[in-house]
Amino acid sequence: MEDEYPIPAQSVRVRQTVRRSLFITTLAHAPHPDAARSFVQRVRREFADASHNVWAYVAGPPGASAAIGCSDDGEPPGAAGKPMLNILLHAPVGETAAVTTRYFGGVKLGVGGLVRAYAGGVKTALNQLPTRRKVNETRVQVIVDYGALAPLKRGLPSFNARIERADYREQATLRLVLPRRRCAELRQWLMDLTRGRGLVSEAPARSDAE
Repeated sequence: MEDEYPIPAQSVRVRQTVRRSLFITTLAHAPHPDAARSFVQRVRREFADASHNVWAYVAGPPGASAAIGCSDDGEPPGAAGKPMLNILLHAPVGETAAVTTRYFGGVKLGVGGLVRAYAGGVKTALNQLPTRRKVNETRVQVIVDYGALAPLKRGLPSFNARIERADYREQATLRLVLPRRRCAELRQWLMDLTRGRGLVSEAPARSDAE
C-alpha cells in the first residue's frame, strides 16, 4: 500500500448536456467501500427522478483494484459504469467515488456515445477536484533512558513524528505516531542515539479510556 497519495479534499459536481440528455457527475471521498456505497445512496435519493444513477468507485490508493465497484444502473452493459471505473483507476487520485446522474433527453446516444459521455463526465470532474495528501500513519512504542529523552524529543520532528502518550517511570515510555514509511529510519536513528539500548516496538492498542 502506498504511504502517501492524493485524495479528494471535498466533493465536486459538474453538469454536461449531450444531445439533449443532462449528465450530472458527482465525485466524493470514499476511504472504504461502505463509504462509497453510502455516497451512492445519497446521490440516488437526491436524484430519485433521474433516468439513471450510474456509479463507480476506487476505495483505495490510486490504481489499486482491491476495493472497487461499478454499476450501469440500467444502461447497456459495459457502456457506463465500467468506463467511469476505468477513468478512476487511471487517475492519480485515490479513494474516490463517482455517480453520474442522467436525465434522458429523448435522443439515444448508442454505446459509443454513452461511453464517451460517462467517461467524459468523470474526466471533467477530476480536473476540477480539489485534493489533499493522505499519509498512512502507524504507532510505535519507544522506551529510553532519561538521558536520551531530550535529544529524542528534539529529533522527532525530522521524522514527522509526534508524541501521543508518555509514561515516565523507571524509563521513559513514549507512544509515537508517524508516517509508516519513516519507521525504519526512526528505529535506526534511535539505536544510534542510545547505542542500542533504546527499544522500539509496535504500540499496544489504545484503550477506550484514552
